[in-house]
Amino acid sequence: MRQRSALVNYASSIIGNRVQAEDLVQEAWLRFDEASRGRFLEDATGYLYRIVRNLALDSKRRDAQENRVTSAADYDVVAKISADETPNPETVILYKDDYATLMKALGELPERTRIACEMHRFGGAKLREIAEFLDISVPLAHKLVADGIDHCRERLGGWP
Repeated sequence: MRQRSALVNYASSIIGNRVQAEDLVQEAWLRFDEASRGRFLEDATGYLYRIVRNLALDSKRRDAQENRVTSAADYDVVAKISADETPNPETVILYKDDYATLMKALGELPERTRIACEMHRFGGAKLREIAEFLDISVPLAHKLVADGIDHCRERLGGWP
């Protein structure tokens, strides 16, 4: 507990996000506590720093991987749409066919791929959350989401 603020600073320097760094330090402590249960660790502080470093690097890699799957253009489209805006009739007519095509494309996907894609795109779930929900690895969750997005884009004729 004495090293907490130093560990948060250390993790924050790696990932660039203090809030996420605090979560990583909490997870590191839980892992450390589990690993050290019932035995004395000679360099406990060093071990704890190593856990924090590994978790921070994994998080940074995972975020980079997620960013490769979802492009900035995807976020720009979503950012333009306000949750409290109701579309005008012209917009509804314009995108009605695209929506139907998208729903059909999602229906064509294998169940796990469809669920992963919907959780990520519509629910905003992180790959780690999808992996836990589907009881699969994070890399497999990434592949399912990417495959689902690629399939939908293909069906929509390359639409963003």
